[in-house]
Amino acid sequence: MLKIRLKRFGRKKQPSYRVVVIDSRKPRDGRAIEEIGFHNPITNKSQVNLQKARKRISEGAQATKKVQQIINQLEKQN
Repeated sequence: MLKIRLKRFGRKKQPSYRVVVIDSRKPRDGRAIEEIGFHNPITNKSQVNLQKARKRISEGAQATKKVQQIINQLEKQN
């Protein structure tokens, strides 16, 4: 099953995350199928390609709780 979840990168104690589509059995920082955005919790800025996210969800991918919150927040802004 595909998941839309966060993949951590950045320095120690300064996390940044990429929003990725990945197989649910892969590790958190494993090889992703597709990168569709990013999230920075320090500055609270996010950018996600909503069209790609909606397409993957319609194909059966499941978004994690945090990613779903980010998507909902971005949809409200638009």
